[in-house]
Amino acid sequence: MKKWKALLVTAVLAVATLAGCGKDKGITIAVPNDTTNEARALLLLEELGYITLKDGAGITATVRDIAENPYNISFNEVEAAQLPNVLKDVDYAVINSNYAISADINPVKDSLGIEGAFSAYSNILAVKEGTESTDKIKALVAALESKAVAEYIEKTYEGAVVAVVEEPGDGFDASVDYAALAGTKIFVAASPTPHAEILKVVKDILAEKNITLDIVEYTDYVQPNNVVESGEIDANYFQHKPYLDDFNKENGTHLVSAAAIHVEPMGIYGGKQTSLDAIKEQ
Repeated sequence: MKKWKALLVTAVLAVATLAGCGKDKGITIAVPNDTTNEARALLLLEELGYITLKDGAGITATVRDIAENPYNISFNEVEAAQLPNVLKDVDYAVINSNYAISADINPVKDSLGIEGAFSAYSNILAVKEGTESTDKIKALVAALESKAVAEYIEKTYEGAVVAVVEEPGDGFDASVDYAALAGTKIFVAASPTPHAEILKVVKDILAEKNITLDIVEYTDYVQPNNVVESGEIDANYFQHKPYLDDFNKENGTHLVSAAAIHVEPMGIYGGKQTSLDAIKEQ
């Protein structure tokens, strides 16, 4: 039996060695593994001229929708939050700006290619359907759509995060009965960067009306929607609408966008490589 096991191990190692020797050298790019962000990464690579997607692939594309891969790129599908951690082990990674910033990677200075800032992927305030017209949510939206928030985003992130509110206001909604809301708590689920940071500005605005904003941080993409759906949390601020639409479809949830606040351009970053030239040199 021991002899048989030894022979089997030797055979497996031999096959693995032959397989490795027969592989063409190529570039490896890590991309997010959630549906809409993977598509977003692939669309960026298509825009840069490295792949071609099948007709109609759109915002739900995966690596299986790649029609042409002339540079023999290999793709690693990785959970979005882990992409900065695997960057050193791959040639490149396409990373959401919020995760890049959290890992001390500057999207403006460090990316080798970046999508247009104004896209369909604006990050939104999401709420349970039917609550978007309540005074509590309208007060929250008005604070998020304020000049103070827009100026904070511009000054703090210097283009790595871009405000999309066309006409920022003073932070207050004239139709809201703020006196009736005095003493109220509003709970918002958010990812740490940049969403929770931005919400600290909102917290100060709402405090002027004696409204307390309780920011509950999450590092995943599932629980923030579940707790809003259940009613445990009033709203969340971490996602773009294509992701929310896909989440609702897959999970039977009933969440809607109350406002679009900012966009985080997705970029491609070098791991083992320092420029995109290496892709075409293979």
